[in-house]
Amino acid sequence: MPRPSDVDWDDNYKEGDTPWDSGFTEAMLVEAVESALLKPQGRTLEIGCGTGTNALYLAKAGFDVVAVDLSDTAIEKAKSRNSHPKIRYEVVDILTDPLPDGSFDNVFDRGCFHVFSDVERQRAFVKSVAKALRPGGFWLSLIGNTEGEPRESGPPRRSALDVISVVEPHLEVVNFREAHFTDIHGSPRAWLCLFRRREQPAQPSTAPES
Repeated sequence: MPRPSDVDWDDNYKEGDTPWDSGFTEAMLVEAVESALLKPQGRTLEIGCGTGTNALYLAKAGFDVVAVDLSDTAIEKAKSRNSHPKIRYEVVDILTDPLPDGSFDNVFDRGCFHVFSDVERQRAFVKSVAKALRPGGFWLSLIGNTEGEPRESGPPRRSALDVISVVEPHLEVVNFREAHFTDIHGSPRAWLCLFRRREQPAQPSTAPES
């Protein structure tokens, strides 16, 4: 299977063309930790860790972190720049590679889900996240949304319907609200999403068919 959006992310890291990897901790992640939305218990998986800025923040906050990225270059840089005894870095393609063994209490991704425009790949991503989580475990995701002025660059845009329709069959929707990518030029608007691994299947909608 081609990689997300058929982009060679490793080339981006080799060339330094990584505007999403700013070196600043994601403010929405800090807010989630400081408000105890995410708690440093069990194990946390970060998908698309890049050079490890957010993984290092989580480790310093007391989380045991497995941080993965499909770019070998990103992981090499993460190990050299942001190593910590509570972080294990691994090269993993979330769609095709086996996940690190064991279940996780938390999964975090900043702008990974939204790189997939194909619904089947979105579903595969969500299924991988659900498989990684223990029952009741949480997935925190920051996803570019469709609000705001037109723009020619920045995070891909996904509607609330795009996200919920793919996620809801596999995980409960705990929190879904507007936020911003605070360290990207123009602070593009985003969805801040908190989902929980289901302990029982979603029940059928009772809305009448149109």
